Amino acid sequence: MGWVRAETRAGSVAVDAAIGNLRELCFNVGDRRIAPLHTAHWVGNGRIPYDIPPVERDLSGDFFCAPFGTSDVEPGPPHGWSANSHWTVARQTVAEIDLTLDAPIMGARITKSIKIAGNAPILYQSHTLEGGQGELTVAHHPMVHLAGRARLSLSPKRAALTPAIPLEPGRNALACQARTEDIHAVPSPGGGTVDLTRLPIAKGCEDFVTLIEAQGAGIGWSAILREAEGDIVFFLKEARMLPVTMLWHSNGGRDYAPWGGRHTGVIGIEDGCAGGAGGHRAALAPNPVSQEGVPTALELGGRIEIRHAMGAVPCPEGWACVADIRVSGSKLTLIEESGAEIALPFDPGFFPEAS
Repeated sequence: MGWVRAETRAGSVAVDAAIGNLRELCFNVGDRRIAPLHTAHWVGNGRIPYDIPPVERDLSGDFFCAPFGTSDVEPGPPHGWSANSHWTVARQTVAEIDLTLDAPIMGARITKSIKIAGNAPILYQSHTLEGGQGELTVAHHPMVHLAGRARLSLSPKRAALTPAIPLEPGRNALACQARTEDIHAVPSPGGGTVDLTRLPIAKGCEDFVTLIEAQGAGIGWSAILREAEGDIVFFLKEARMLPVTMLWHSNGGRDYAPWGGRHTGVIGIEDGCAGGAGGHRAALAPNPVSQEGVPTALELGGRIEIRHAMGAVPCPEGWACVADIRVSGSKLTLIEESGAEIALPFDPGFFPEAS
């Protein structure tokens, strides 16, 4: 299958080098095995037509988008060649995998480094962009599946923005185009509001919303407490590099192939530097996200490093939501609203702002 694997006592990861996505991720915590990421029901089905982009044909796990969304500056497939073409393995150890994207993007060379921790249920990823010309949008694209209800918690955000046009007109639970500073009350088409922290937000919906990180943020984070699975899945980023978190709510809102109305209970937590759902070209012009005072593209030409981490732990009894996630030195701490804590070992040099 062309998958490249790394494994420690704390977990395992498999990367499909053909398109660079994480095909499998599993964490070991005591006697629990937690597989937090989603794979679409059609993946591996030989009847899926090959005229759809590889990123959609093998929709699963997490992948690096460069650019994010529509490739309408330099010709390419949706989410760029980084999510649709071959990566060459440059180095592999028991716990780490380094890969290089074969195709340059806007002249830039992109490398990927993945490390599964040996002492905690955490996966570290970094992407390095070297050289190139122009401005490029980027984003991670992890997808989490929900078997039932879930509670979403987030680092402070300055605003939530919905796109000008729904992903699927008539199947959107969120009003377009809307802006709010209250993630618990995003306008809906019927005149009411939707609480983004209560998942799923609706049945039969396909929605997208862009969250802008609060001013002065160092480490941005997201956490999903999944009730049926009994776990907490979390994501961390450097806010200065990835100032937005884009939420993709996919819950049966696409009836056509290969979706077939069966793609349900999926939430994408897409940390990036992008202009939302508008695509690459739209992000280079003034847009609603840039008007909030954050960049929506990276300037190529030098060396850019983008760091991202994800993990999962069993949910302790009595936990309702995650109130905060803190990284200090060699410790990552998840904090419940009551003040209860879960502490995990963390690489002290991974996020320079937290060192």
